Amino acid sequence: MSEIILDCRGLPCPQPVLTSKRRIEESAPEALRVLVDNEPARENVSRFLTSQGYAAKVEPIAGGFAIVGRRAAGAHAPAEEQAKSIQGEAETRITVFITAETIGRGDDGLGGRLMLNFLSTLPELGNELWRLVLVNGGVRLAVEGHPCLEKLQHLEAAGISILVCGTCLEHYGLLDKRRAGQTTNMLDVVTSLQLASKVIHV
Repeated sequence: MSEIILDCRGLPCPQPVLTSKRRIEESAPEALRVLVDNEPARENVSRFLTSQGYAAKVEPIAGGFAIVGRRAAGAHAPAEEQAKSIQGEAETRITVFITAETIGRGDDGLGGRLMLNFLSTLPELGNELWRLVLVNGGVRLAVEGHPCLEKLQHLEAAGISILVCGTCLEHYGLLDKRRAGQTTNMLDVVTSLQLASKVIHV
């Protein structure tokens, strides 16, 4: 089968991933080449194709990247489908949705200390804690030099999934300073909220 080319340059998040998703659902191509023009889209499409059973390789092109996906032999079920299939294994699957680097309003210094204490206490949720999703100002928690970074790294080392909004990192100029979690897109954010049995919004 010939390689399918999807030109997603100029499309905002999460359109490159959604375009790839629709094409895979429609025709399940053996190979496809997705053209994007920014770093978050490169990371998001690469990770999505891998989750769908493709071996993904990134090639630089003028003004962006080409993500070449070829279906791997004996490809397993997509990652999110696997997550759905095991959803019943735990009584509760908690997603923590963090939208700022502080907790509460009134004093940002106090709010920062509260966030540090909050992240330090999350392990007390035990096996029910599944995923952290960081968006908007919350992405700053995952960048080098932030007081909360070490807490996130400890959570990640313990097997907690951490997703960091790529559009938000790019907006704040922090894309190359992320030191915890995976760069993500809005499709992953929505899916994380859908699959969770409980969401804690901070």
